Amino acid sequence: MPRKPKKPCKYPGCPELTEGNYCKMHQKEINREYNCSNRPYKKLYNSSRWQDLRRYVLNKQPLCVECLKNNRITPATVVDHIKPHKGNEDLFYDINNIQSLCKSCHDRKTAKEDGRWKRKVYTY
Repeated sequence: MPRKPKKPCKYPGCPELTEGNYCKMHQKEINREYNCSNRPYKKLYNSSRWQDLRRYVLNKQPLCVECLKNNRITPATVVDHIKPHKGNEDLFYDINNIQSLCKSCHDRKTAKEDGRWKRKVYTY
């Protein structure tokens, strides 16, 4: 089966031809940037303290808080920080700053906060 012709690397100014989006050299760089910036608080979420707190909150509050406000009964699968912690460990582990949500409500809330829907909405 014939292969597609190679195309230029998408990295600005790179003349290399590649079968993917980036040449091998720039693919490593893009992956490194993604891994560093994607989840800067990964160590907090991987801690046993967070896992215990998450389990506690889901057992204490097994239904999605947002769905309950809309008279729907949906099991909670995600523990969400009401106010974004941005690496602040005191805020990260604060039980009063945590709520149980279903995945769809959590994704919607996070998208609004991150501005993924072209608007920034902060609820502090």
